[in-house]
Amino acid sequence: MSATFDPNDMIRRFQERAEAVRRRGLPPVEGPERQRFLEAARVDFQDFAMIGDAIAHLDDGILRLEIDLRPPQG
Repeated sequence: MSATFDPNDMIRRFQERAEAVRRRGLPPVEGPERQRFLEAARVDFQDFAMIGDAIAHLDDGILRLEIDLRPPQG
């Protein structure tokens, strides 16, 4: 791993990817292909957003991502 690796930069890139998926337009597809595209976009957004919400810890070359999946209190 590079000595210049910044886990917070990685988190920021995942936040940008999540936003890009959210803004992504729907291509001109119909029928089952449309549903598959929408499902793939939903999963992509979920994955990118989860990592984008993580708190990163880099200790002795081990990257740990902490992601709180508990439902919001309120």
